[in-house]
Amino acid sequence: MRAGPAALLLLALPVALAGCGLRPIYAGGAQGAAAQALAGVQVEPIEGKAGWLMENALRDRLATMGQGDPRYSLRVKLDDRIEGLGVRADDSVTRERRTLRARFQLVDMGSDETLLDETASWDAGIDVASSDYATVAAEDSALERLTQIVADRVLSRVAAAQR
Repeated sequence: MRAGPAALLLLALPVALAGCGLRPIYAGGAQGAAAQALAGVQVEPIEGKAGWLMENALRDRLATMGQGDPRYSLRVKLDDRIEGLGVRADDSVTRERRTLRARFQLVDMGSDETLLDETASWDAGIDVASSDYATVAAEDSALERLTQIVADRVLSRVAAAQR
C-alpha cells in the first residue's frame, strides 16, 4: 500500500514541530520558568463584586505557583456589561450577553515600569427566564464563570510575557 502526499505530510508534522523550539509554557511544574515568574506577582485590590471574584481567581491560581518575593504588581480594571439581545414584540428581553473585559498591567515594583499593558475579555450568553430570581442567578453564575476564564487568560499572557 502506498502512502499519499497527505499521509506523508501528516507523518512529518510531529518531527517538524519537535524541532521548532516550541516549549509548553508550564513545563517543569512549580520549578518551571512560568511558575517562578508568576510566584513573584502580587495582585492589587480590584473594585466591585466582579473585582472581588477576579481577585480571588487570580490569587488562587498564583498560590499554586508558590510564594516568592513580590517583584511585580498586577493591576486590573474590569468592565462588566450586560446587554439585551433577543427582544419580543412586547419589548421584553429574552436573551442577554454578559461581557467581562479586564485591562491589566504588569508593573515592576522596583522601577515602577509597566512591562505589560493589555486586555483580556470573554462573554457568556444568558437566557432570560420568566422569574426575576432565575435571571439574576443566571447572571451571577455567568459572572463567576467569566472571572475564571478571564483570570486564566490574564495569567497566561503574564506568564508568556515574563519568559
